[in-house]
Amino acid sequence: MRVCLLVGMGRGLGLSLAQRFGREGFRLALLARSQAQLQNYSGALELDGYTARAFCADAAHPTQLISAIREAFRQLGPIEVLIYNAYSGQDGPASTLSPEALEATLRVNLYGALVAAQQVIPSMRARRKGTLLFTGDGLALNPQPHQAALSIGKASLRALVGSLSKELYHEDIHVATVTIAGQVKRHTPFDPDLIAEKFWELHTQPPGHWKTEVVYQG
Repeated sequence: MRVCLLVGMGRGLGLSLAQRFGREGFRLALLARSQAQLQNYSGALELDGYTARAFCADAAHPTQLISAIREAFRQLGPIEVLIYNAYSGQDGPASTLSPEALEATLRVNLYGALVAAQQVIPSMRARRKGTLLFTGDGLALNPQPHQAALSIGKASLRALVGSLSKELYHEDIHVATVTIAGQVKRHTPFDPDLIAEKFWELHTQPPGHWKTEVVYQG
């Protein structure tokens, strides 16, 4: 069976993404920092008929992330879809942002995304099949002064996605981002269920018609 690895599981977009790919028969490997919350999410998804497994890891710590992904691979098999949905913010302008604070956010917004991708790419290359999807943010296109760290992180992530996409395109690995230009909130045009559909559409695009980015504006 196919496996979807979701890094950054949560009750908003994370849950919607898990349900969307789960409905298509994917086994779900769910990663987040809180073991208790992960167990709640995986248990609820199992009750709804999905196959879901919880793997606790902090995306800011590469050793934890690598260990969790390897365990997910061992339990569930090769990863066909990676969704990197983790993020970290730090309020404030760039003029007062310390290098240490920026570094802390980049560990999640950029480094974790790179580490996760590097863990699944070898098996995708071997099978010449796979999709890497990343949750972007409109701040990458329109940075805001009070969210300098997240703006920088999401812009860096967007560059990473573009680089990986060009590198892996001819190896039949689709790399893309959904850049969300608004606040995710249920029962609005930015409902997470609607956004999750864009991730699914990217995954199911036929070769030759792959997009690297969808800017979701509600």
